[in-house]
Amino acid sequence: MLRPQLAEFMRRMEPNSVAILPAAREATRSNDTEYRFRQDSDFYYLTGFKEPDAVAVVAPGKQERYTLFVRPRDKEKETWTGRRAGVEGAKEIYGADAAYPVEEFQEKLAELLDGARQLYYRLGNGNPELDQTVIRQLARMRASGRRGVRPPQSIVDPGTILHELRLFKTDEEIALMQRAADIAAEAHREAMRAARPGVKEYEIEALIEYIFRRSGANAPAYNTIVGGGANATILHYINNEAELKDGDLLLIDAGAEYEGFASDITRTFPVGGRFTDAQRDIYELVLDCQERCIEMVAPGVTLEEMHERSVEILTDGMVRLGLLRGDVKKLIEEEQYKKFYMHRLGHYLGMDVHDVGLYHADGQPRPVEAGVVMTVEPGLYIAEDADGVPDKYRGIGVRIEDDVLVTPEGYRVLTTEAPKQVEEIESLMAR
Repeated sequence: MLRPQLAEFMRRMEPNSVAILPAAREATRSNDTEYRFRQDSDFYYLTGFKEPDAVAVVAPGKQERYTLFVRPRDKEKETWTGRRAGVEGAKEIYGADAAYPVEEFQEKLAELLDGARQLYYRLGNGNPELDQTVIRQLARMRASGRRGVRPPQSIVDPGTILHELRLFKTDEEIALMQRAADIAAEAHREAMRAARPGVKEYEIEALIEYIFRRSGANAPAYNTIVGGGANATILHYINNEAELKDGDLLLIDAGAEYEGFASDITRTFPVGGRFTDAQRDIYELVLDCQERCIEMVAPGVTLEEMHERSVEILTDGMVRLGLLRGDVKKLIEEEQYKKFYMHRLGHYLGMDVHDVGLYHADGQPRPVEAGVVMTVEPGLYIAEDADGVPDKYRGIGVRIEDDVLVTPEGYRVLTTEAPKQVEEIESLMAR
């Protein structure tokens, strides 16, 4: 039986077309060891198949609509590296109409392509050998046109269909994302309880990722950021090796991946358990901005409108706090806010932490619709050596990030279980 995602993909394909989609390949970590395998998101979305080095061929107009080319069963190799579904498993478990050893893909390619008017294939997909195989086969077929061979006349990125499907989450996918969010929220709560002066950033990282795995998450959805003190002013700080100090803030950006779907949460809190007045100034400005931007979420709003609003709120607040000086409107026009707020307000979230889907349509920012999940994550980052700012704010970095589902009525925050109000955080840490 076809996965619903694959059935819908077929329905949206042009008549008399064929799609070729490769699985991810194993990647070398060093010498003869590999990174833990993670399937390509597009491939997993359509097939559910978790093994590397496979190819899916989708041809709705043919008798065999869905063909998988996979690694065959091999008792000796499976003893070393784990069980394989093999050709029979590709049909019995994953619903393929036909399946073959992946080594036979090249010899069957001409037959699969012959007669198709359009080929859905992403050139430059990270598999240059497959790119060359497809290009060479098309060239051979074109050269054989006088013998009745009919190659596809156009090549189209399957993402034009597939990424639109992935952008809008089904109820089942939303449930998986909620579980990923709940797991990550638990990890953030435990990190707040465990953080104290003298603890190393990597100890907090280890605790977070332990909770992910203990709770059934596949892995972190991205490299975990644990930045204490001035390390919080480095947006993608992942060294996580410094010692936490009393009087510093700790910024943690950590999300879990559950059944292929990501969560993405950032929380910032005081190592010593209580915010200083200066830390609270910055924190409450960012929190106010975040909450007001979340309240904007509804069908029809654009991420551009939300980002512009975040810039207005933060710039006005920075003038009040003395981080910037001058007229708010002019400061925004001159992009002076980028000294301390240098990233966008948010992004789509799904199988990838920075998920697929068009942000613009016809040259204009695209309004969101029900079923889209996004992050809302304003921040302020004041470097230790920042010029012209009050000394009390130097070295403070704050980001607050939640995962937000667009609903027909407005929005639903998926990450409410991770505390972010000042009183909630201080109370939790006191316990």
